[in-house]
Amino acid sequence: MKIIIATAAAALSLSVLAAPAFAQSADQSAPAAAPASAAWYMPTELYGNLGYSNLSRDTPQVDNHAVTGRLGARFGSYFGVEGEASGGFGSDTKTTGGDMTRTHLQDQYAGYVVGFLPVTHQIDLLARVGYGANQYHVNDDTGNYSYNHSYNSVNYGAGAQYSFDGKNGVRVDYTRYQGDGSNDPNTNVYSLAFVRKF
Repeated sequence: MKIIIATAAAALSLSVLAAPAFAQSADQSAPAAAPASAAWYMPTELYGNLGYSNLSRDTPQVDNHAVTGRLGARFGSYFGVEGEASGGFGSDTKTTGGDMTRTHLQDQYAGYVVGFLPVTHQIDLLARVGYGANQYHVNDDTGNYSYNHSYNSVNYGAGAQYSFDGKNGVRVDYTRYQGDGSNDPNTNVYSLAFVRKF
C-alpha cells in the first residue's frame, strides 16, 4: 500500500507540474483567442514544504522525530491536494518491566485533500484529510531481536500558514494518524515547515 500511495503522490505531482507546460505548448500552436478563466482542473498555485515533524504514538507510547517534505497544488482559493513523505531520525528508548526497546520511524507516506480558508493576503487556515502508510523498526535490546511494524492509517488535521512575500512562508499543522487495524497505533503529529510557492 505504501508503494501505491507514493506512486500516486508522485504521479499527481508530475501531472500538476506538467500541466502548465502542456497548456503553454497548446497555446503556441493554436490561434489567438479571447482570454478565458482557467479550467477548474488547472492548478492556480504549486507549492512545496520542508520541515520537522514530531510523531507521538498513543499505544505503546513512543515519541519519534522526522524530516517531512510535501508537494501540493492549489485550485483557486479554497481547494488543494498534496503528497507527503517523511524520513525518521533518532530512536525512542523505553524500558517496560525490565525489557528495553528502541523504536525508530523508518518512513511515512500519505496523500491528502486540503481545504484552505484565506484570512488575509498573507494568512491561510487549512484542514486536510487523507490516507497514509507508516513503517517503524523496533529493536528489543533485552531479548536481542528486532522487527518492522508496517500499517496504514486514515489521517486528518488542521493548521495555518503565513506568507512573507507571496513566495516564501511558514506552516504549522497538527495531524492525527488513525491506525486501520485494531492493533495499529494512533499517532499525534505536530509539524513546522518552510513553504515555497512556485
